[in-house]
Amino acid sequence: MRCALTPGTPTLIAMAAKDTATGGREPPRYEIRVRGPIGPTIMQAFPTLAERRSGQDTILIGPLRDQSAVYVVIHQLEALGLQLLEIRRVPTRDPERPAQ
Repeated sequence: MRCALTPGTPTLIAMAAKDTATGGREPPRYEIRVRGPIGPTIMQAFPTLAERRSGQDTILIGPLRDQSAVYVVIHQLEALGLQLLEIRRVPTRDPERPAQ
């Protein structure tokens, strides 16, 4: 079994992202705050998420198709020894309503 950080190895998040059974809707977006910086090697464990710094913390941002995908991220963070500070769902714009 290869490590999830080995290039070319699909992670659970990447496999979950391939499942597009969202009924035609975009999956909900999340912001996940983690203590400290996250380097490019560790970011490979989160291929569907982008990162940005906020003070001493890192915020991972991106779509997670369902609650199980959220738990996958939590598990990955724990396995990598990262301290989870906050998870919040970011409101998405309703395509039926015009932008204000």
